Amino acid sequence: MTARDLPGDRPRCYVGRFAPTPSGPLHFGSLLTAVASFLDARAHAGTWRLRIDDLDTPRRVPGATDGILRTLAEHALHWDGPVAFQSDHVADYRAALSELSRQGLSFRCTCSRKDLRGHRVYPGTCRTRDVPPGRDAAVRILVPAADYAFDDRLQGPYAECLARETGDFIVARRDGLAAYQLAVVVDDAQMRVTDVVRGADLLDSTPRQLFLAERLGLETPRYLHLPVIVDRGGAKLSKRTAASTIEPGHPGQDLQWSLELLGLEPPERGTPEELLAWAVPRWDAERLPRGTTLATWTSL
Repeated sequence: MTARDLPGDRPRCYVGRFAPTPSGPLHFGSLLTAVASFLDARAHAGTWRLRIDDLDTPRRVPGATDGILRTLAEHALHWDGPVAFQSDHVADYRAALSELSRQGLSFRCTCSRKDLRGHRVYPGTCRTRDVPPGRDAAVRILVPAADYAFDDRLQGPYAECLARETGDFIVARRDGLAAYQLAVVVDDAQMRVTDVVRGADLLDSTPRQLFLAERLGLETPRYLHLPVIVDRGGAKLSKRTAASTIEPGHPGQDLQWSLELLGLEPPERGTPEELLAWAVPRWDAERLPRGTTLATWTSL
């Protein structure tokens, strides 16, 4: 099998990004990711962009975007340039899908979740089926029996054989929306993102994204996957699990907790601006906690 490795440092100017989904208010796990991404960008004298991943229209919550922007501003996490929205780039995702089709890499799939129950990896049911154009179907991409590997800045070397681990995965949903794996690759390339700092729950998405970027001729960023904060039962903090949202009025305390979890020893007092200004020159990815989960939420 052929190993494809993520390129290392490039002479491009650092561009980072934070890309929340407007499905509700920010929770502490999301804020931690935003702080880490912001500090990594500022420590490299780089640009920090904000993108609202609002492509999944059924999950949008009215007012959530404004709430996210307010929370970031309250914590002095000021982004550079205009806010980007996935919903503005539907035509770009369609162009990417057309390119994959032109290469003979995609096929329509009518399999339901019930049809695939019991299969850990997609079994290739619709690869050779002739699905009529008007039939309700998702679009999948043919994956090779190859390892896609990269060196994560925190987690170290990581590799997956796509054929064995994921199978032919979905790049467009039945409702016509581009799937996350495709949209994020197109978005990051268009924004010229050089470095992605995100949660380790997305670690296994990276090989699929590297594969898509390769097929679309797009540059790939470096990755740093932070450990995900979990609760007493080991469940990831999220909107779906009723994770603690960020309450207004305590940004200094929120940032102190975040900085401590990121391996720093912040001052006991300070405004959000002062705490972040203190943290930027002290930011060191080598001091970040290792592993993919961080079971310290109950101590906060």
